[in-house]
Formats: sequence, C-alpha cells, structure tokens
Amino acid sequence: MGLEQTALVNEAVEGGDYAPGSEVIRETLREWKQLRSALQYECDHLRGLLAEGLASGPGRFENISAIKAEAHRRWLDEQPKHGR
Repeated sequence: MGLEQTALVNEAVEGGDYAPGSEVIRETLREWKQLRSALQYECDHLRGLLAEGLASGPGRFENISAIKAEAHRRWLDEQPKHGR
C-alpha cells in the first residue's frame, strides 16, 4: 500500500468511520468485488446484445448519417405541434 492509501486509511480510522484499518480495507475490497461483478454482468449483457444484433442480419440504414437522420425525424415527430 502506498503512502497516499495509508494516509486515507489512517484518516478514516482517526475520523471514527472505522475501528481498525483492516476494516477499511475489507470494506473497500468488498465494494471493489461488487463493482467488478456488476461491470462483468454489464459486459456480458452487452456482448449478448451485440451477438443478437449481428445474428439478426443487416440493418436497414446504409450508414451513421442515415441513422442520425432517422433519429432526428423521430425526435421532430415527438415534438408538440404549436399553432395547429
């Protein structure tokens, strides 16, 4: 553990947030493990969506400009019509 990390642990203990320094480290590792698990789930989910999209065949738009034009058209259609 570097000097900066040691200082942070000591600060947390001295501030009364944690009893021993090992408690700070245990909680940090627990949170890190949960974050890694959540990120892995998201990556797996995105990989599944990508595979599903690729398996569905070619898209109906030629390029990103066509996609943006369609998104803009849809956005305009959703806007309230004033003066009509």
